[in-house]
Amino acid sequence: MPTLHVCPLSRLADTVSATGARHVLTLATVGTTVERPASVPPENHAVIGVSDIAAPMDGHVLAAEEHVAALLAFVRGWPRDKPLVMHCYAGISRSPAAAYIAACALAPERDEAEIAAALRAASPSATPNPRLVAIADGLLGRSGRMVAAIAAIGRGAEAFEGVPFTLALA
Repeated sequence: MPTLHVCPLSRLADTVSATGARHVLTLATVGTTVERPASVPPENHAVIGVSDIAAPMDGHVLAAEEHVAALLAFVRGWPRDKPLVMHCYAGISRSPAAAYIAACALAPERDEAEIAAALRAASPSATPNPRLVAIADGLLGRSGRMVAAIAAIGRGAEAFEGVPFTLALA
């Protein structure tokens, strides 16, 4: 069964090594230095430059439809033969949102609330970025159900950095 692995930037190399992943999705503030693990071919590494914000802020990049469309294109192109690692700086907001979005996109028959509950069970600190989730909800035609499901699990436990976790697609 294909799996999504989420981690902070500080645990990227370890997570890729431990999982055998050959695809990595980076969600990072523009200008953040990210060293791609050598085992991941360049064409299997996507970088989406967005800040971890939910409303416009000077000097930051607010997630927009083109960012979420790029995320969706990347996960839909992932062959699912090996795990996919998603990370952001802390592994708490952007990358958990990306994993939730990917699970909703790649398993359209799954209930949004069930996926959100699985996310919460896997990561007590996850607080998926609401802007990314809302844009994906619209692009995937989920009629507000993704937004409602993430709101229902609430804010995660306070943490400086998330602990790596796995989210299954089925």
